[in-house]
Amino acid sequence: MAQDIRHQEVNGSATQDNFLEYYEKYSDAIFRFCLTKTRNRDVALDLTQDTFIKTWEYVASGKTIDAIRPFLYRVARNLIVDLSRKKTTLSLDTYLSEGGDIKEEAPQEFGLSFDVDQVLKLVDQLDPKYRDPLLLRYVEDLPVNEIARTLGVSENVVSVRLHRAIKQVQTLVHDQQKSV
Repeated sequence: MAQDIRHQEVNGSATQDNFLEYYEKYSDAIFRFCLTKTRNRDVALDLTQDTFIKTWEYVASGKTIDAIRPFLYRVARNLIVDLSRKKTTLSLDTYLSEGGDIKEEAPQEFGLSFDVDQVLKLVDQLDPKYRDPLLLRYVEDLPVNEIARTLGVSENVVSVRLHRAIKQVQTLVHDQQKSV
């Protein structure tokens, strides 16, 4: 049966060979998206693999995918949501034994500059309906129309959420700078 799928188009949308091209083209971006959301390389690798497995299963079952990139992001996002629902708390000892690091740096050392970790911590404070479009747009560089398909909302909704997310992050940065 795998031979049949390899050589025939599934509802005119994808073959196994095309699927491998999609994997090579989008796997790095999906990995970055998962890594940004989970902050754990191993988990991000697993989620990336699961994203492509689920997508392959979807294509192999005879269903079509009109736009592969937003579909992949939607699958990855759903897997991340599923993972967060199952997530257990991590003890400090476990975190440190897995290579985690606790830094003590004076906030004054940062001045007006922020490092990536600081920005991601601020972005994490946003409601997911604002955080997800922001990450997809500025980390993954997806256009608004693909973000809309990924999130299942209109392009207008995505634009409004991006605008609000940027305003909220600016406010958080400003507030953090004031408290320093």
